[in-house]
Amino acid sequence: MFRGDLGYRPGVANTFTSLHYYVTFSTKNREPRIHRSIEQRVWSYLGGIARENDMKPLLIGGIENHLHLLLGISASLSVSQALQLIKGGSSGWMKETFQGMGGFAWQDGYAAFTVSKSQIPEVEEYIRGQREHHRVKSFEEEYRAFLDRHEIDYKEEYVFG
Repeated sequence: MFRGDLGYRPGVANTFTSLHYYVTFSTKNREPRIHRSIEQRVWSYLGGIARENDMKPLLIGGIENHLHLLLGISASLSVSQALQLIKGGSSGWMKETFQGMGGFAWQDGYAAFTVSKSQIPEVEEYIRGQREHHRVKSFEEEYRAFLDRHEIDYKEEYVFG
């Protein structure tokens, strides 16, 4: 509701936000390319890209064929810009840093969902439990379940490119 009678209030020039996102995406074709021997380096590198670009990486984790990020993103950066920076900046590094990764790539898309401050501990617990979680559920099942849970319409043939 707009109330024109309140007038201009000088001194209220700053913008304050608390914007948290849960994001998930896979390796190209869900290939198991992020081996346990390198995963901590990969998660740390992704966190470094986030920090360099004014994002706050709260937690990054995953398994061999996909990852999960819990990020704080400033209002001046769109989610798509943030993911372009993270994915683009890390794929080249993966190819250069790890032997046998010459053809490495991330999937073209991603799934992103807003997270309230009160839900951050629950999302962190979910990310930390990925190895156990994926003993009974594939990434594809998990991804579709997120889309369904959040009532996102999709065509099956386009979900994984």
